[in-house]
Amino acid sequence: MFQFLADENLNTAIVPGLLMRLPELGIVRARDAGLAGLDDAAILDWAAEHGQIVLTHDRASTNKES
Repeated sequence: MFQFLADENLNTAIVPGLLMRLPELGIVRARDAGLAGLDDAAILDWAAEHGQIVLTHDRASTNKES
């Protein structure tokens, strides 16, 4: 099953709504994973390392190489 990471820009009502319908859904909020306040690149790197698909409302998320 897919695993999801809900970043801080995702509407806060979406995660509880999804879990009400699908309690077995593998979804974690960024703040619960200790990722609150990190930049987009760090969030995307963490998600990639943990096999997570990022859920966001942020249209500007990017993983630019430094």
